[in-house]
Amino acid sequence: MAYRRLHAEAIDFTALRRELQLPDAFPPAAQAQAQAAAAEVKLPDADRTDLPFVTVDPLGSRDLDQAVCLSRRDGGYRVHYAIADVAAYVAPDSPLEAETWRRGQTIYLPDGKVPLHPPVLSEGAVSLLPGVDRAAVVWTIDVSADGDTVGVQLQRARVRSRAKLAYEGVQADVDSGALAEPIALLPELGRLLIMRGLERGAINLPMPEQEIEPHSDGWQLRLRAPLPAEEWNAQISLLTGRAAADIMLAGRIGLLRTMPAPDPEAVARLRIAAKGLGVDWPDGMTVGQVLAGLDPARPKHAAFVDEAAELLRGAGYTPFAGQLPEQPEHSAVAAAYAHVTAPLRRLADRYVTEVCLALHDGREVPAWAAAALPELPAVMSGTDRVSSAAERGAIDLVESTILADRIGETFPATVLDTNHGKPGGTVALTEPAVRARCDGQLTAGDQITVRLTQADPAKRLVRFTLA
Repeated sequence: MAYRRLHAEAIDFTALRRELQLPDAFPPAAQAQAQAAAAEVKLPDADRTDLPFVTVDPLGSRDLDQAVCLSRRDGGYRVHYAIADVAAYVAPDSPLEAETWRRGQTIYLPDGKVPLHPPVLSEGAVSLLPGVDRAAVVWTIDVSADGDTVGVQLQRARVRSRAKLAYEGVQADVDSGALAEPIALLPELGRLLIMRGLERGAINLPMPEQEIEPHSDGWQLRLRAPLPAEEWNAQISLLTGRAAADIMLAGRIGLLRTMPAPDPEAVARLRIAAKGLGVDWPDGMTVGQVLAGLDPARPKHAAFVDEAAELLRGAGYTPFAGQLPEQPEHSAVAAAYAHVTAPLRRLADRYVTEVCLALHDGREVPAWAAAALPELPAVMSGTDRVSSAAERGAIDLVESTILADRIGETFPATVLDTNHGKPGGTVALTEPAVRARCDGQLTAGDQITVRLTQADPAKRLVRFTLA
């Protein structure tokens, strides 16, 4: 039997970086400012090092934005959430601030990320690494036994993380009943917040993600479903983002992350698709509740999830000052929501945090933060597009390289979507974990055999036809 490559040997992502015009080194003035700020180590007077914070992130991460500590309170919960205080190290109207505006957010590629901040800050002095005192903005959010937010406080304070945890390890501890005390309540609270979100109408797509991971001296693709621990941890961030939105709406100034409600016609089409795919959709059940009960490993369920993704369109940033926005909600969250928990990796969070701190303290919002709000949507939307293009471009390159010597071979596949009456659609292979266009008369949810007709690494293009 001929050797069938399931991984790609050394791939050069330089062309993709050049195509997307990704920056390389930081300008000397910005780098020098970062190094000086790191050496000064500015710590707030308020001391919350008594709280046993831990961080929970992907394995190997060093740009640690958030640390969490959970406890019980009056039958409910108290969430302490420490967010890296980036504004304490990046001065307004400085070369470093200007460079962060040029970058907008951290861009991730398999061969290395393009960071928003110099690593001396993002992976050093500002990162909430364990065992060292760090400057943070600490959110204290009280949640009732029913999952309602009943109190919010925030302050600048010094914190000290006790441990750097990874999702896989947290999940293993949950499964074995040995979860660390600072986050022992994470599964309980996470499930409660998920349930309340679904009741509001929140939507989460339970689709495994394509990931590129190292393999020997090259790269391979895999499908990875999010661990429950990731979903629970994300709920803490969403809880904080909702609290931030409420503060800004009450203060009539801020920046929201918004998404319009799905078009009723799109929901009607999804109901028709559900019938065709055999997905049960009882009256009164929301889209999110239907999705929560599906198994994406089942072909027809995977096709329904892919179809439901069409509802989540139009996400953006909405600034406001004085007059409240006409549409303040994010439909996938089913509430007003703001980005505030990832300032090391996302530019807007730094400014939203300053707005929230000022409003909470009864102070006027700093002029430099208020002035940034109307300018941020264009920067964030532009870099969102670059981030998506980088992720998709890297996957396309690995897919086409893995399959380059397999033209004419056949593969089992699942039809994820079709061209609505016209020939062709998108199919997903199980091994290798490839998603690509396919020619032929296809039906969503069907398991079929496809023949590879094109795999061109230079064009980053893969195409199949119905065998």
